[in-house]
Amino acid sequence: MAGVQTAVALRDQGFSGTITLIGAEPHQPYDRPPLSKAVLLGKAEGSALDIDFDALRVDLQLGREVDGLRADDHELDTPSGPVPYDILVIATGAEPITLPGTEGVPGVHLLRTLDDAERLRPVLERQHDIVVVGAGWIGAEFATAAREAGCAVTVVEAADRPLAGALPAEVAAPMAGWYAESGTELLTGVRVAGIEPGEVVLADGRRLPAGAVVVGIGARPATGWLAGSGIAIGADGSITADERLRTSQPDVYAVGDCASFPSGRYGKRLLVHHWDNALQGPRTVAANVVAEGEDAAPQIYDPVPYFWSEQFGRFVQYAGHHEGAGTLVWRGAPAAGSAWSVLWLRDGVLVAVLAVGRPRDLAQGRRLIETGARLDLVRAGDPGVPLKAAAL
Repeated sequence: MAGVQTAVALRDQGFSGTITLIGAEPHQPYDRPPLSKAVLLGKAEGSALDIDFDALRVDLQLGREVDGLRADDHELDTPSGPVPYDILVIATGAEPITLPGTEGVPGVHLLRTLDDAERLRPVLERQHDIVVVGAGWIGAEFATAAREAGCAVTVVEAADRPLAGALPAEVAAPMAGWYAESGTELLTGVRVAGIEPGEVVLADGRRLPAGAVVVGIGARPATGWLAGSGIAIGADGSITADERLRTSQPDVYAVGDCASFPSGRYGKRLLVHHWDNALQGPRTVAANVVAEGEDAAPQIYDPVPYFWSEQFGRFVQYAGHHEGAGTLVWRGAPAAGSAWSVLWLRDGVLVAVLAVGRPRDLAQGRRLIETGARLDLVRAGDPGVPLKAAAL
């Protein structure tokens, strides 16, 4: 998504030079969100992006690996020879974290690519007993699809609750009940000790029947190929881009899941592994590439992060960044089947919003975060009052 959108944005903003788009996968560029939904369930054959690359004058090179960067020479290394560049945009995304000891084990799956989804589709059709490792966003979305397909599903989570790395305990707690409602068994506070044919062995000695195992324990920036390139990499594995999304090497930008950026809005560096970041960031990159050629003012990238998830019959949306917020406000009670939202404020200013079945709260909250709005806490906590009406 980030690479394709950069090419599109460059043409939209008047860039007339040569654009080469290189991708390791053999497939036409595609959208990822449908992979855990329509593609996985066989309701769609794929999710190719509807873009005419010939009309955009983009040289699309599929199935081509890039295994190194020599910034001093302005060249990429590939098995079929070097590729020169004047300006390089790195949009290599993220790669899923594997469960130690499971590489190459039959019946163990990841869900990140179109090929992953196509390998999992017949697994769901055969209605296997499935064990999902990890109760994060992807684990919940896959469990939802697997239950819809009629599979028996057990989700194993090492933390004491779902989404432990993403949300505070009091906000994630109501979501644990969603698993049981759907007929999914959720086991928290337990680790996987090993995987044997047809079984997952837990650290406490329990054995779970498993016709297939799906690992969803996170992703890391796909930046290993940059070793020795001089591109600065952070402790989290991300390319440490600046506020214009430039890297530490001249004429090289980075965008999407592979790059972190300094947020003036939140006063810290952010690494955002979500679709909207891969859509918005390329516009900034394109603007700055064009600006360099025209000696124009640069554009700063400081978005309000946004993502959504469809799980267990609920539409969950989040905007902002809640780390360090001092005040938590509930809008509605998270009872079974109800719609509710949570607001995070820092010194009275709205900094993040989570909405479950309340898209208007999300849309209004996102705009209030963008403007740095202060809220009246009483009105903000009344689900019958439009969120925008709580602004002071």
